[in-house]
Amino acid sequence: MTDKNPQGAPEPAEGSGDAPFQFTDKRKVDPTSGAPRETAAPSSKEAAQDAAEAEALEAVGDGRDPLEALDFEPEGEAAENADLLRAKIEAAEHLDALQRERAAFTNYRNRSLRDQDAARTRGTQDVLTALLPVLDDIERAKQHAELSGPMAAIAEKLDVTLAKFGIERFGAVGEEFDPTVHEALMHSTDAGADSTTVNLVVEPGYRIGEKVVRAARVGVVGPE
Repeated sequence: MTDKNPQGAPEPAEGSGDAPFQFTDKRKVDPTSGAPRETAAPSSKEAAQDAAEAEALEAVGDGRDPLEALDFEPEGEAAENADLLRAKIEAAEHLDALQRERAAFTNYRNRSLRDQDAARTRGTQDVLTALLPVLDDIERAKQHAELSGPMAAIAEKLDVTLAKFGIERFGAVGEEFDPTVHEALMHSTDAGADSTTVNLVVEPGYRIGEKVVRAARVGVVGPE
């Protein structure tokens, strides 16, 4: 009697309903011909699952709860994952809102600081403009050596106080004439002059930082 099952593998009993194990070849290329195989259409269950996943992703992109796209209530581990997903979405929304609020506050603070600096400069400029007649009288008294004793000390303290607020006096004999900071009231010529310079200061100029409050009123001398 010839043994038809030399491997000793048990054969399924007749009528038992057991079927031998089979492999399904899911390769996309035929190993014999090398030609691509046609992809089988997805089953209705797989298509429904893909549609549900796509709808859930679309809901996330629109800012909606992705669980609303499901037609069933998740349970067990799926429910935990859904809660985690919802928590991550809420955390991302809160973080985005916080970053927006922080950027808005930073812009507001910077704008407030700029407004404060501008208001301080305007206030200093207004005070300086009101004091210009007094400062001019003090400068004329200095030129004529009429300041002495307590008045000289007061004038010096006034200069120190103005410097604390960023106020600078400019305009001196010998400076090269600059029409942006000098106002020429008189002009004379000199054969030996190489450039136009200040030879007389009628009223000194004042500026706060780079802003000229009043140009120096001077007399100038230049080449013929």
